[in-house]
Amino acid sequence: MDTTTQPNAGMDSGLAALDVAVRRDLEIIRYPRKEWVPPMERDGQRVLDVAIIGAGQGGLATAFALKRNNITNVRIFDRAAKGGEGPWVTFARMITLRTPKYVTGPDLGVPSLTPRSWYEAQFGAEAWEKLDKIPRGQWQDYLDWYRDILDLPVANDHDFQGVTWENGLLRLTFRCPDGATHVHYARKLVLATGIEGCGSWHVPDFIRDGLPRARYAHTSENIDFAALKGKRIGVLGAGASAFDNAATALEEGAGSVTLCLRRKEIPSINPYRWMENTGFLAYYPALPDDLRWGFMRRIFELNQPPPQDTFWRCRRHENFSFRTGCPWTGARMDGDEIVVDSPTGEMRFDFVIIGTGFTTDLSRRPETKSFASSVALWGDRYTAPAGAESAVLESYPYLGENYQFLPRRADDALAPMLANIHNFTFSATPSMGLSGASISGMRFGVERLAHGLGRDLYVADGRQHLESLLSYDVPELVSLDPPVA
Repeated sequence: MDTTTQPNAGMDSGLAALDVAVRRDLEIIRYPRKEWVPPMERDGQRVLDVAIIGAGQGGLATAFALKRNNITNVRIFDRAAKGGEGPWVTFARMITLRTPKYVTGPDLGVPSLTPRSWYEAQFGAEAWEKLDKIPRGQWQDYLDWYRDILDLPVANDHDFQGVTWENGLLRLTFRCPDGATHVHYARKLVLATGIEGCGSWHVPDFIRDGLPRARYAHTSENIDFAALKGKRIGVLGAGASAFDNAATALEEGAGSVTLCLRRKEIPSINPYRWMENTGFLAYYPALPDDLRWGFMRRIFELNQPPPQDTFWRCRRHENFSFRTGCPWTGARMDGDEIVVDSPTGEMRFDFVIIGTGFTTDLSRRPETKSFASSVALWGDRYTAPAGAESAVLESYPYLGENYQFLPRRADDALAPMLANIHNFTFSATPSMGLSGASISGMRFGVERLAHGLGRDLYVADGRQHLESLLSYDVPELVSLDPPVA
C-alpha cells in the first residue's frame, strides 16, 4: 500500500477549482435563505444559539449542518491552537484511517465536499482508485480545508472550564493561554469532545501505584518514542491503538516489543463494518432499550480489532511478540527494571505502554462535572436480564432523542439545563449508535443532532414566530393596473 502519494503538478489549481465548485454547489442548494432564530442578548453580548465544544470532525460537521439550516449564530470552541485539534495530529498513531475510503461524513451529502473530491483535486482520479485507505495526516489536511472553505467559526485557545445554569441560559466559562477568563452565554451546548469526552483515559491502579510516572504512558499521551530506542517495551491491550503504538515503537528502533492481552485470541471481527448499513446508522436510536442493550453488549464485547495491515506492521519486525491469555496482575520496580506479573509468568521491561481504553465518568471532565450527579445513566434506566449484565454499559449516559442529557429524577432543578446540553461524544453510542466520534456514523448522527437542535430552538420561540407572521405585511401584489406594454 502506497501512503506517500505525491501531489500532481496541478495540485494548487485543482484545489482552487474545487473551492469554486464547493461554493457553487452550496449556492445552488441554499434554500431557505433567511436566518430565522430571533436574537437574544445578555450582559451586552449576543447569546449564542449554539456553542460547540471541540473543533474536531464532529464539531466542524455539526456547525456546517446548522449553517445549512440557517442557524448561523454558532461558535466552536477548542482548547488547542489552530491546527492542533483532534486526535489525528496528537495521539493517533495509525498510518491510515481504519474506515474504508468511500465512507462519507462531514460533507453531509455535498459531492464536492467529500474526501474523494478533495483527494482527486490534488492527486487525480487514478491515485484515488489505487488508494487503499486515506492516510491519517491527509485526513487532518482534509478537515483543515473543510473548515476553511466553509468559513466555520472556530475560537481556538479556549479551554472550556465548565457550564452553569443562569436565568434560563447556559453560562460557559473559558480560560485562554494568557490566563484571561471569558464568559459566553448560549441557548444550546454541544459537547463534541471525542472518544474520551465523558470520562478519562484508563490506567490500571496497579500501574499507577507500582511504577514511577516516567516509566509508563497511556496510548493517548505524547510519547517520546525516540527515547525508547533499544529499550524493552511492554504493551498492554488488545485493541487497534495498542497495536498502533507497538508498531510505532518498533519503527522507532525499540529493542523489543511484547504485546499482552487478557483474551485467549486476538480480536478479529470488526463490528464497525457490520454497523455500516443505513438501517443501523439511521434507525438504531428508535429501538427499545432491551434491543439497544443487546446490540451494544455484543459490539463492546467484540471491540475494534487491529486491521490486517496494522497487525502486519507489527509482525514484520522480528523483535515483536504477543502473548494471548496474559493479563497483567501487578507491576513493580526491581532496580531499574519494570517487573510485570501475569498468570503466564514474570516479564521485565524498560518502559510500558497502556492501551486499556477509557473510563466513562462524567465527574472526571470539566465539561460535565458541574452536573454529573444529575445525569441519568443506563444503569438508572435499564436492568439487564441475568447473564446479560454489563457494568461498562451501565456507566454510560442515557440520552434523549436529540442527544440531550436526561435527569435521574424528573424534579431535579438542573433538568432544564440538561435538556439543552447535547452529548455528541463516543459515550452517546449506547443511546444513539455511531455518531460524531465516528466517521462511519457521522452523516446520520450530525443530521439527527442538527435537526433536533433546530426543532428545540423553533419550539422555544414559537410564540415569537407566530407574532412575526401576524405582523408580516410585505405585499407581493403591488399593482392592480394592466402591465405596461
